[in-house]
Amino acid sequence: MTTPLVSVIIPNYNYGATIGLCVEAAQRQTYQPLEILVVDDCSTDDSVAVARSLGARVVSTGVNGGVAVARNLGAAEASGAILVFVDSDVAMHPDAVANAVAALQADPSVGVVAGTYEPEPLIVNGVVERYRNFHQYYWLEAAAGELHDFVPTAIMAIPAIVYAELGGFLPHLRETEGADFGRRLGARHRMLLSTTVRGKHDNDPTLRVVLRKVFHRTRLHIPFFLDRSRVAQVATSQQSGGCLAAALALATAPAAALLGPIGALVPLAFFTAWCLGERRFFRAALRHRGPGFAVAVVALHYLVNLTTAAGIAVGLAQWAGSARFRRLYTGLAT
Repeated sequence: MTTPLVSVIIPNYNYGATIGLCVEAAQRQTYQPLEILVVDDCSTDDSVAVARSLGARVVSTGVNGGVAVARNLGAAEASGAILVFVDSDVAMHPDAVANAVAALQADPSVGVVAGTYEPEPLIVNGVVERYRNFHQYYWLEAAAGELHDFVPTAIMAIPAIVYAELGGFLPHLRETEGADFGRRLGARHRMLLSTTVRGKHDNDPTLRVVLRKVFHRTRLHIPFFLDRSRVAQVATSQQSGGCLAAALALATAPAAALLGPIGALVPLAFFTAWCLGERRFFRAALRHRGPGFAVAVVALHYLVNLTTAAGIAVGLAQWAGSARFRRLYTGLAT
């Protein structure tokens, strides 16, 4: 088979702590020929200096516009026949690009090959980050194989001709650009999530940041979940049921004070239902790092589920009450 030039495109905004590890991992790829392009979205930290000190070519968006703008600029500046997008907080395994290219060349009907994470973070900063990273790893492992209407974008290989055919990412979408891109791509091409295309991800280290991201991303993705049944089936069917059980456990907790021991059975039943629904994830956490980690995962995951439930409720309210919200996040706004 031919060995086309691959352009590794790294969008960056203030990731000075990890951009060096990301660039070095790209430089260690076994696949050649390869070019590395860092697209900086007007960072205010030292990430540009770090990238340049490692010999990476750096271009700037000129005005901070979000990751969609940065990826589109990277694609426009790239020379490769295959584009590999990798987030600046991800360090790819040395064979990630080679495996992605092989998967694309093995089946011309495949339009994108996305990658997965290691269970441990790139830089460990406590139990919150370990939980968040392990949860995303677990979810991606479960979703591996053929994708429908969504594609993880942290590591993503796509032929340049396919990217151009789609017109890239919609620049006005800052939080939901991946959902829109996957929906448009999946309507024309097969999409794969491969466990052989892997990297280590530096995740969010504090509970405040995690919950804020979960709330806003859930809220903003509601139009996609409502618009396409397969997205809803993949991304929200089991999760939404679990979030409902978690929320009902909290909402019915006052019953214990009002009705005594009998009333306490109501929230306990909902909490038990939530635990049973997540039992495979909790068992995986137990196997990964033992009982202490598993207990922390249960507590943190419960808070995340409550936050997701709040995001769903607010997103549904915005969907019902705001035509602008519906247009903006279904890609209809101009």
